[in-house]
Order: sequence, then structure tokens, then C-alpha cells
Amino acid sequence: MTEPMFDRIALVGIGLIGSSLARVIRREGLARHIAISTRSPQTLKRAEELGLGDSYSTDAKEAVRGADLVIVSVPVGSSGAVAEEIAPALRPGAILTDVGSTKGSVIAQMQPHVPADVHFIPGHPLAGTEKSGPDAGFADLFQNRWCIFTPLPDTDPAALEKLSAFWRACGSNIDTMDAAHHDKVLAIVSHLPHIIAYNIVGTADDLEAVTESEVIKYSASGFRDFTRLAASDPTMWRDVCLHNKDAILEMLARFSEDLAFLQRAIRWGDGDKLFDLFTRTRAVRRSIIEAGQEVDVPDFGRQVVAHPEKS
Repeated sequence: MTEPMFDRIALVGIGLIGSSLARVIRREGLARHIAISTRSPQTLKRAEELGLGDSYSTDAKEAVRGADLVIVSVPVGSSGAVAEEIAPALRPGAILTDVGSTKGSVIAQMQPHVPADVHFIPGHPLAGTEKSGPDAGFADLFQNRWCIFTPLPDTDPAALEKLSAFWRACGSNIDTMDAAHHDKVLAIVSHLPHIIAYNIVGTADDLEAVTESEVIKYSASGFRDFTRLAASDPTMWRDVCLHNKDAILEMLARFSEDLAFLQRAIRWGDGDKLFDLFTRTRAVRRSIIEAGQEVDVPDFGRQVVAHPEKS
């Protein structure tokens, strides 16, 4: 049997990402001890009922004490407060990372509190579902998904490689980029789609001429697929909007310009422009499937994906 990569891994936050990490760490034998911390006693109790860790505490300082890897999985707006809380208890030489989908803000919040002898490596696994909480996690969540690191200028290469090896063992592919570029990329591939989905579902909910029963009854015509994104955790997405504001506003402006182009094409009956746009976007879908980031089956594969280890 191979030796665990880490002696003690502390998971601060045990929602979808944290609980999925707990499951894959256990399955792959990546740590001798999994310490779990969350502020909610009810959530912590559920994590214990699910057997996700070896120790449980509502005090994050206790969870991180002695840990050689600390993974912060909280809404990005809470990152700074968590870093300030755990900083005095962090072990010298430990690796501290996060899973937030905005990196510039997380670095600005966390870095001032991180002791000089701790390796702070901001990270973002591009994996998730619309579900949240400890019951939502499953060990295969990160399989063939990307985990992006935004290392700081003085990041220790050995610590970065050790963290990369950990995420590879969880099933992820690894990439690195600077924080500003990450935030711009994620604004278009993740943040903007979610904002548009929230807006479309909200518009449907506001329509007086269409009843709620009709919206539900005929949702399979396209609306349903927006509701999956719009069902995502509201706290997390509120924080994303507030903490990646500049990049999101830039992408929203570009989207608005493209939407105006589409409006003109429809208004003036310009079939050629419409056909060209729809052909180009269809090709993007094919490219995503070819890259292994989606499966080419009905319902985007949502109905056929099984997670046998899920409770």
C-alpha cells in the first residue's frame, strides 16, 4: 500500500466541494487523518453522520492545527475572515489553498493574514453541480475536470508540485495562470452563464401573461436547462458577483453588444446572420464534447450519470 501524500488534511467548509474532497481523499488514501470544520453545528453533524472525516470541529483553528494541507472551501466573501481566524494555528511549512472561483479577490483577502512560513497557493477546481451541502458531494466530481492554480510570485515550486500531485490524484487536470487572467476567463465560461440563467428564470417568474404552471409544464423546450444553473447556491453566486465585479461587468457589456446585434438581425429578418451565428455556436458545443468536458447524449447526460458511492 502506498504512503498517504499528507499526514493531516484539514477541510474548512464541507459543502459540495469539501465533501467531494473528503470522499476522494478517503477513497484514494491521500491522508492519514481528515479534519473537518464548518461553522454550522447541523452541517458538521451531518458530515459526521456521513463519515466524511476523522475529526470534526466548529472551530477552524482546531481543525487546521498540525495539518500539512489546509483546503478552504467557503463562499469567496468569507475567505479573508477564515484566513485571519486560522492563521495563528497554521503549521510552518503547511500548504494552504482554496477552491474559490474568483482569485484576485481571494488573494487580496487571504494573503495579508498568511504567515511567511506557510505556502499559500490559490486554486480553483472547475467542477460542480447545482446541489450544495455535505450530502451533495461525490468522489468522482473532479474526474477529468480542470483545477487552475494562480501561484504568487514567491510560490515554492516543490509545494506547487505537491499540491498539483494531490489534485491529479483526485482526478483533475492541472493548469496555471495569473489571477487577473483567471478571473476574466471564468467570467465568460462560468459567471456570465449563471447570471444569464438567473435572469432568464427570474424573467419567466415575473411574467404575468404566462402562468407558473405553463412555465413548469413546457419547461423541457429549453427553459429547464437554464433552471439547473439558476438552482445553484445563492450565497456563493452573490459573492462571485461582488468579488469578480470588473470582469463580470466587462463580459456583460460584451454580451449586451452581441445581444443587440442579434436583436437587429431578428428585427430586419437577416437570416444569413442568424444562420452564421447559430452555425458558429454549434461548433463550440462539438468542441466541448471532443475535449471530453461533456458527453454527447440526450439531456447533457444528466439522466445517465450514476454516483454509486453517494449516500
